[in-house]
Amino acid sequence: MRIIKLIINILIFCLLTLLTQVGGIVYLISILTYTLLDKANRKLYIGFSFRLTYFLILYCLTTFLLVPFIAKPFGRVSLPITKTNHLQPLNILTCILNRNYVKPELKKTAFEVAELMNEKYPGTITNYLDANFPFIDKFPLLPHLSHSDGKKLDLAFCYIDAKTGNATNECPSKIGYGICEEPRPNEKNTAEYCDEKGFWQYSLMLKLMPQTNKQNSIFDSIKTKELVNLFAAQSEIGMIFIEPHLKMRMNLSSEKIKFHGCHAVRHDDHVHIQLKYKIL
Repeated sequence: MRIIKLIINILIFCLLTLLTQVGGIVYLISILTYTLLDKANRKLYIGFSFRLTYFLILYCLTTFLLVPFIAKPFGRVSLPITKTNHLQPLNILTCILNRNYVKPELKKTAFEVAELMNEKYPGTITNYLDANFPFIDKFPLLPHLSHSDGKKLDLAFCYIDAKTGNATNECPSKIGYGICEEPRPNEKNTAEYCDEKGFWQYSLMLKLMPQTNKQNSIFDSIKTKELVNLFAAQSEIGMIFIEPHLKMRMNLSSEKIKFHGCHAVRHDDHVHIQLKYKIL
C-alpha cells in the first residue's frame, strides 16, 4: 500500500511540474506540512478534502505572491492577470498555470502594441495566450516546442461577432487554440501537406477542440493584419509565425514573418511572436 501511495505521489508531482512548473514542489511541501494541521481529521473523506483545500490555498499563494518575485532574477516578469493597458489573458488559467511569464522587453513591446491597437480600433483588447514558465531556460512548456526561454508569446486572432457584425474581443476557442481559419480552395494548404508527410501533431488541436462555437465568430483579417504588422515593426521582435495561407491572404510582407515548419503545430488559430536573439 505504501508503494502504491508513493507511486501515485510521484505521478502527481511529475504531472503538476509539467503543467505548472512549481506545482510539484508545492505539492511536496503540502504533503510534508499538512499533517501538522490535520491531526483532528482522521476520516478518509475529511482528510482528503482538507489536503486538497490546503494544497490549493498553498498553490495560489505561491503562484500569485511568491513566484513573481522569484522569477525576476531569472529575467522574467509576469504578463497582467487582468486587463492592463488593453492587454489581457484570453483565459485566466494561463496565469493560474504560470504560463504567462516573459522577458521584460517582450512585456513592454506587448503593452505598446496593445495600446496602438486600441488607438486605431477603440475598445480593442489584445488577448494573449501561452507565454513561458517563470524559471529555467529549456524547461518545456508543453505542448509547445519553443516556449522555454521567456522570449516567446502567442496571441489570439481578432474576430467579428457573426450575429451583430461588430468587432468583438471574444474568441471562438476559450483557450485560443484549435479553431482555425482554414485555407480556402485557392490557397496553399500547409496543414494537408504536413499531415500527408506524417506529422500527426500538426492539426491535433483542431481535432481535439470542439468546433461548435466557430459559427459565432468571423475572422477579422483587417485587425489581425494590423496586429501582426505592428509587432513586425517593433525592433525587439525578431520572428513571427503564422500559417502561410494567412500570410498570403492578408498580404503580409515583413521578412520577420516565417513558416514554423511541419514539426510544430498549425498557426492559423493564433500568432506566435518572439524576441530577437542577440549575438554575444
